[in-house]
Amino acid sequence: MSEIYHVPAFPKRDQRLIKLKNYLIETASQQIQTGPAARPKDPQDVRPLLLEIFNQSRAELSREVRDQVVDAALADLVGYGPLDAILADAEVNEIMVNGASQIFVERNGELLETDARFEDDAHVMRIIHRIVDPLGRHVDADNPTADARLPDGSRVNVVLPPVAVDGPVITIRKFLQTKMAMKDLIDMGALTPYMARFLEACVVTRLNILVTGNTSSGKTTILNVLSSFIPNQERIITIEDSVELKLKQRHVVRLETKLPGVDGTGSTTVRDLVRNALRMRPDRIVVGEVRGGEAMDMLQAMNTGHTGSLTTLHANTPRDATSRLETMAMMAGLEMPLVAIRKQIASAINLIVHLARLPDGSRKMTYITELSGMEGDVLTLTDIFKFEQTGVTREGRIVGQLRPTGMRPLFSPRLEAAGYKLGGEFFGAGQ
Repeated sequence: MSEIYHVPAFPKRDQRLIKLKNYLIETASQQIQTGPAARPKDPQDVRPLLLEIFNQSRAELSREVRDQVVDAALADLVGYGPLDAILADAEVNEIMVNGASQIFVERNGELLETDARFEDDAHVMRIIHRIVDPLGRHVDADNPTADARLPDGSRVNVVLPPVAVDGPVITIRKFLQTKMAMKDLIDMGALTPYMARFLEACVVTRLNILVTGNTSSGKTTILNVLSSFIPNQERIITIEDSVELKLKQRHVVRLETKLPGVDGTGSTTVRDLVRNALRMRPDRIVVGEVRGGEAMDMLQAMNTGHTGSLTTLHANTPRDATSRLETMAMMAGLEMPLVAIRKQIASAINLIVHLARLPDGSRKMTYITELSGMEGDVLTLTDIFKFEQTGVTREGRIVGQLRPTGMRPLFSPRLEAAGYKLGGEFFGAGQ
């Protein structure tokens, strides 16, 4: 991790410039309304004032350095400080602030340290409050963690001391402004055209699909792409912790969880929303991620006529995904034997789409697996497509192929009845 990501902003620790920047902020704050509700939102309304104050200060700086100082002051007044320039980079998809003096980014799949810095922990805390306060979140030493989101939909997680030993920590998963389509994923090598056509057929045919993978493997992106295949005339209800899905269909109802208030009451969980969605006449239910007892409610919904549902969960392999489903179903608190839960899973889930973020930073759809039933007490999984790694280049790039396994899924008659007659070339015939 020797490469440094240079932030085109105000990263230098020049005390004279920092003092000038703080002077601009303090003077401007006296002339504009402050506070999260009243602070001007449009930077174009504030920048002329900062330039005027700078000119009155009679500081002798080049135009380039002057603009850096003014832009840094502007970011602190109405933006997110040194994070503004990083947020503006479309190639950065994750930002990690480890205290005041360390900011990392994930850019094009590569983890890089930046030369951006906060002045001190108090500076980090001001930006944290800028993020969480407008959402009604409260963070302090007694409530040291919080989830939030930026106005553009980017997910934010905050951890404060004493839990965070080395200073306040901010993790931002940026929201993709440009919606990715299946063609984009094919061009990136995440899957093949045959896999894409197969998945389209499965969604339209109303199979229940589970998208799995590890952290930052692209589960939400794939869920968004798969959801795009849902016919426009169907009523879709999405359930998420933080709204990320961007569906193009006309009839979409978006539901989002609600955190408890300061007194610990008033929360609305994913499980609450899944139960409520069943009363909303859904054609499709799309759950951003299942993490607990809502897994059982989701399985029961799939088994009682709500076919074509889509959801994601964290897992390392398709087999691990079924084990996690079993564990989460038990968290619902129902007194059911394990074999009964497995039968629920076997009859509910048709397909597992597994994603992986490989060591070189690339993302692949490494498995498309059919959950075909049970043999005795064991769930039966059949890989339909699989990524096979064959080597690693000198530059560390993973070499491999996405290919069919030669197995045709048992639900093929359902695909054909819906008009998708996928030939033997889809499944590796003749290879």
